[in-house]
Amino acid sequence: MRTYTSRRSRGLLAALCSAALALALAALPASAHADPPPADNARTASAQGAPSRPSPGPSPDPTLPVHALAAGDAPLDNPLKGFARFYQPGSDQNSGYPHSLTWGYFGLSEVMNDASNCGHYNWDALDSTLNAIAAAGNQAAIRFYMEYPGGTGSHPANAIPACFAGHVDNRTNAYWNTTSPDYNSPYLLDSLKNFIAAFGARYDGDPRLGYIHLGLIGLWGEWHTWPYDTDTSSDAYPNYMPTDAHAAEIINAYNSAFPHTRLELRYADSAGGAADSLPAIGYHDDSFCYREGDPAQGVTLPASMGGAPWAQLQKAIEHGVENRWTTASMGGEVRPEIQSTAFNSWPGGSGSVDNMKACIELEHTTWKINEGSDGYSPTDPNVAAAVRLMGYNLSVKNAYFQNTAQGTTTVGVQIANTGVAPFYYPWTVSLGLKDSAGNVVRTWDTPWDLRKVAPAKIRAFPDWGTGTDPTYLDYGYPQYFGTSVDLSGMNTGSYQLVMKVKNPLESVSSNAKKLRFANAGQNSDGWLGLGAMAVGSGQTPTPASYEAEATGNTLTGGAITAGCGGCSGGSKVGYIGNGATLTFNHVDGGATGGTRTITLHYATQVARTATVKANGATAQTVSFAPTPDWSTTGTTTVTVKLNAGTGNTLTVANPAGWAPDIDRITVS
Repeated sequence: MRTYTSRRSRGLLAALCSAALALALAALPASAHADPPPADNARTASAQGAPSRPSPGPSPDPTLPVHALAAGDAPLDNPLKGFARFYQPGSDQNSGYPHSLTWGYFGLSEVMNDASNCGHYNWDALDSTLNAIAAAGNQAAIRFYMEYPGGTGSHPANAIPACFAGHVDNRTNAYWNTTSPDYNSPYLLDSLKNFIAAFGARYDGDPRLGYIHLGLIGLWGEWHTWPYDTDTSSDAYPNYMPTDAHAAEIINAYNSAFPHTRLELRYADSAGGAADSLPAIGYHDDSFCYREGDPAQGVTLPASMGGAPWAQLQKAIEHGVENRWTTASMGGEVRPEIQSTAFNSWPGGSGSVDNMKACIELEHTTWKINEGSDGYSPTDPNVAAAVRLMGYNLSVKNAYFQNTAQGTTTVGVQIANTGVAPFYYPWTVSLGLKDSAGNVVRTWDTPWDLRKVAPAKIRAFPDWGTGTDPTYLDYGYPQYFGTSVDLSGMNTGSYQLVMKVKNPLESVSSNAKKLRFANAGQNSDGWLGLGAMAVGSGQTPTPASYEAEATGNTLTGGAITAGCGGCSGGSKVGYIGNGATLTFNHVDGGATGGTRTITLHYATQVARTATVKANGATAQTVSFAPTPDWSTTGTTTVTVKLNAGTGNTLTVANPAGWAPDIDRITVS
C-alpha cells in the first residue's frame, strides 16, 4: 500500500516550515508545495515513443547569394519563456533575474461578483492587473481558483461566487480550513462553463496573456483537494473532487473557448485523461524537478529515471502524451523549496534537486514560476544555460538575397532552434531596410510561421528503448523561409537588410519585450541585421554595421549597456575605460580579409581617447572630438587589418582613463 499521506505530510512540512522559504516568499501568495496523491484513474495508454520528425521544408533558393550570420547568445528575457515572477501591485516587475512573464492568481468571485446573477461578470480586477503587467513589457500567465488556503493577501481565500448560495452545497476541508463547493453540482458546472465561454470570448488571443492554467477546481485551482480526494483507500476522508466526466466538461469548455491563447492543465491523468485527445492542452508541473520523501523520489522525471509512480512525466507516459509539447506548452513552477539552489549543480542536480537538465529536456519546459529567481545573479552561467535551453532558442544561420537589387526581389532566411520546444504563437515576421543612420525606412510583413522551426535535437525517454540515457535524437531541421519584397519607390543607395518578429504586445505597450535571435547581429530594438543590400543598379552595399549593445559582444569591467535616444537601436555601451572594455565579436572580414576602415559611432560631451585593437594586433590610439551631448553621436575612423570570415574581434578600451560611449561600428 502506498503511504501517500506520510509522503505528502513530509513535503508540506518542508515547504511550510522552512525558514528560508518563509523569508523569501513571505510577501507572496502561497501555492501547493507538494504533490497530492495520484488519482485512481484508469490508465490504459502507454508511452507514445519517439515522435515522427517534421518535414524538412523547402530548400534554400539556389539562385540567391548566401550570407552567413554569426551566432551569439540570445537574451535571457525573450518573450513567453524562462521564469515568471509573482505579480505584486506597485512593485518593479522587472527586478531580479531577467524575465518576460508575470504570474497571477484570481479568485472566481472577483469576476462573478453579483450575488443574484451568476451570468454577470466584472473583469476589472483582471484587466487592471493585465494592464499593469503589460505596461512593464511583460506577458501574464494566470489561473482562476475558488479555494485558496489563507488567500493571497490581495485575493480572497474563499472565492466561491455568492450567486452559488442556495444552489450549490459546500463542504469543509478541515485539513486546509477551506470551503469546497460541490464540484458535481449541475448548477456549478453550468455556471463554470458559462464563465469559461465568457472568459474566452473576451480574452482569447489577448496580447497581454501568454498562458492560462485551467484552474477553478480544487485547492489553489490545482485540480486536487487533498486529503479529501479520490484516494479513499487508506484514509477516512471523503472525496471532494468531481467525477472524471464532470471534470472533463471543464476541460472541453476551455478547449472550445480558447483556440488561440495557450492552455495548461495540472496533470495528464486529470479527469481520467480527458485531455489525452486534445492536442492544444499542455501541462503545468507545479513541483518541477523536486525530490521528496525518504527515500527521496523525483516528482517530475519518470519511474525509469528514479521518479515516483505519481511523477508528472510518469503520468504523461502512462497516458501516451509525453510528446504533447509538439503542439502545446509546458509550464508550472520550480518547487519553492529548491528555487534558491535549483541550478547550483547544473546540468545535474543534488539533494532535493533532481537532474535539472533532464527535467527540462524531457518535459520540454517552456516556462516556470520561480519567485526565487529574484536572488539569482544575471551573470550566473548555470541559470543562463537553463533559461536558453527552455522553450525556443532561435538563430538565423543564413540569409539569402541579392547584394544589389531593384524592383521585386526575393529574400530568404534559414532559421534553426536549439531550445527544447517550438515557439507556440503565430507572430508576424517582418523584413526591413535600414539607412546609413540606422533608421528603418521600409518594411514588409512576411507569411513566415516560426512555429514550424522545431528543436534540432530531442532527448529520448528510457521508456522508448532507443539507447542508454542520455540519448539524443535528431528531430527538427533548419527551416528555410522565402518571400518577395518590392523595392519600388526606394531611393537609390546602400542599406542594411533587417528582420524582426513583432510581439503583439507592442500594440499595447511601448515597453513590450522584443523576440530576439541568438545572433551576434541582433539589436536591442528587435531588428536583426541580415547583411548589406544596395538598391539600384551600380550601387555599392552599405558598410556592415555592428551595434555595441548586441548580445554577441563582450563587456568587461564596469562597461554597461544604456539607453540613448540619438543612437542607432536606442542604446549604447558606456563606462568603457579604466579597465573596462567593449569587444565586438564576429566582425566580418569578407572572403579575403585585408585592410578595412572602421567607423566608430560614439557620444561624448568631452574630448576623449580610446585604444582600438583588431584581433591580436597592436592597439591604436584614436581621438574622439566632443559631441553636443551624451545622446548625440559623432564619428571617427581607424584602419585595421581583418582576417577572412566572421571570426574577427575589435576591442575598444582605455587603460589610462575613460573612453567615449560607443553606439556602433561600421566596417568598409
